[in-house]
Amino acid sequence: MFSKRNLTEATYVSYTKIKQETCSNLNNSEPTFQDCQKQEIGDSYLNFTNLTSQLTTGKPKEKAVLVTLYLQNMEKAVLAAAVRNTEERQSVEGPFMDIETRRVKKCSLIKTFKLKAGKQTMDILCTTIQKESLGGAVAFISYASIGSIINESFVSEENLMTKEKLHNFYLNSKVVSGTMGSRKNTSLSMSINFTFQHEKIKRENEQPLCVYWQGSSWSNEGCQVISSDENQTVCSCSHLSSFAILVATTKLKVDPVLTMITYVGLSLSLLCLFLAALTFLLCRPIQNTSTSLHLQLSICLFLAHLLFLTGINQTKPKVLCSIIAGMLHYLYLASFTWMLFEGLQLFLTVRNLRVANYISAGKFKRRFIYPFGYGIPAVIVAVSAGVGHSNYGTHTHCWLSFHGKFIWSFMGPVFVIALINLSFYLTTLYILKDQLSSLNNEVSRMHNTRMLTFKAIAQLFILGCSWSIGFFLVEGVLDPIRSIVAYSFTIINVLQGIYIYLVYCLLNHKVREEYRNWFKKMKKRTETNNYDLFGSVTHTRMSFKAKPGISSSLLLRTFRKAGGN
Repeated sequence: MFSKRNLTEATYVSYTKIKQETCSNLNNSEPTFQDCQKQEIGDSYLNFTNLTSQLTTGKPKEKAVLVTLYLQNMEKAVLAAAVRNTEERQSVEGPFMDIETRRVKKCSLIKTFKLKAGKQTMDILCTTIQKESLGGAVAFISYASIGSIINESFVSEENLMTKEKLHNFYLNSKVVSGTMGSRKNTSLSMSINFTFQHEKIKRENEQPLCVYWQGSSWSNEGCQVISSDENQTVCSCSHLSSFAILVATTKLKVDPVLTMITYVGLSLSLLCLFLAALTFLLCRPIQNTSTSLHLQLSICLFLAHLLFLTGINQTKPKVLCSIIAGMLHYLYLASFTWMLFEGLQLFLTVRNLRVANYISAGKFKRRFIYPFGYGIPAVIVAVSAGVGHSNYGTHTHCWLSFHGKFIWSFMGPVFVIALINLSFYLTTLYILKDQLSSLNNEVSRMHNTRMLTFKAIAQLFILGCSWSIGFFLVEGVLDPIRSIVAYSFTIINVLQGIYIYLVYCLLNHKVREEYRNWFKKMKKRTETNNYDLFGSVTHTRMSFKAKPGISSSLLLRTFRKAGGN
């Protein structure tokens, strides 16, 4: 092991040459792949790790040269061992690197080899190996910690070909090397595919780049991204070298029209939900179990929309953002739970069955409806927070993380409730259809049934069935269909509060009658107040005029009495 603090490139080159000579002259015998791996690769890597650990204060250029020399010598050693070995396939796993090699003698035109080193893979055509390789061998190496040395500090935007401005680069994979010995950094007849597993989950506003080590910096020339998700990226490159995945942050594309629709629609919904909640609380003629369900749904949606408008973008501090995300998760789940009760209520009502037959007693309602309505969402949020609390809040919004499967802690219950309510809704329409067909021509009954049908259709949005549109907003859907779905989803759902106020308040004749009574009382009270105010002013004026008269009479009587004396 080297003991000096500052080591030159010449020292390192001399060291690797000695190791190569030692490996190739092991008692004049045929060394096995494992022998060379243990002596040349493992020992060399240990010394290189010690070397780079002593260069933490060294210049980046010196580090780049040392890493380049190391990678080149490592590829040569591994490939040489593979060529000398008689076995077709060799694989070695170690704490510092993972290696797989293949030797090809005969192959078909379409045969593809998949080499795997650790969790990374390389796909290469058999014919490419025969034409381009040295001795019909190919090697694939995955390094454990080289990426921490030649990291994002070696990124130069001049060497990156991108369509948009990128920033905040970082390596998000292991560094791998693919080599066939004779065609390094030159174009191959057929491209080679690499599959990289991400070190960190790729976020929504991050763009992956397939890059190779150019000697002093990373470059993406000759490489392109085939596919990418939050866990892995597939690259296609026209040459062999040392590769990695470089991730950069991009600016989220926000549709200003869609944003305006969201904020205006939610603001209108907040107003309507507030009026609806006041109506359900103060309008006594309509207060029953159904009204209680409407009230709870209105309150939950009001609080959820209000918190969404005021807190969705409060990403700092992180703790506050996580709390907001958790509260939004709970409030929207509670809203959907009450939508489920609304669906059950509608179904039973249309069947001419009073919900009171099942849940009319106050004790039953308190014991079951409220604990279920607010308890089930609390359990879901508690379990979700316990399993993945770090998924509450991101650097772009205070909502659940879209990476992995965590978003299904919200989408799962929403999907189930929307499906159940949709079945209630379709059954309701079927029952109403039978009722309409059996009706006589009596106008009043026909009118009432048609109004009930209209309300049942409007319930499609109130019951949250329209949220199922959001499941079509997947990455596979492209514009213009994606834009149409996004606008439809936003417009329909942000106006849910308006639907509630329209159906449960404005289209309810009892509520309209109560509104008339309120307006009459308010008008009468206003008129009374105006009359009292006018009467008070008139009385004051009359009193003010009477006082001078009394004073004059007393004055005259005084003078008369004085003159008589």
